[in-house]
Amino acid sequence: MKIESKCNIPSEPDYTGVDIVEYSPEPGFDDYLEAMAFSNSEAEKRQGESMLLAWYDRDRDFESPQHASECHVNSAIPGYIDYALYHGAKLKIDIESGRFVFFYLPIDF
Repeated sequence: MKIESKCNIPSEPDYTGVDIVEYSPEPGFDDYLEAMAFSNSEAEKRQGESMLLAWYDRDRDFESPQHASECHVNSAIPGYIDYALYHGAKLKIDIESGRFVFFYLPIDF
């Protein structure tokens, strides 16, 4: 008996509606805090007041929301990305090819 999967499990994130900005500064940032300050400033320039929804720091292998990837162990999509996309992220700032990644949601008043 052949069992077919009814679940459509994506192999990569769907970034529809998300602006993706990539930076590779020379020299690179010293640490996460420096990258985050730059990213926050860039998000404000691009979309006004914004909320940081999720981020990843590859140097420390640390993500926010914390432990989001625990539910994605066998998934091609890390938990912090899934969280950001399903919570309305409109901007992704990727610094140094994934070394630091930040997702933002504009705050509309």
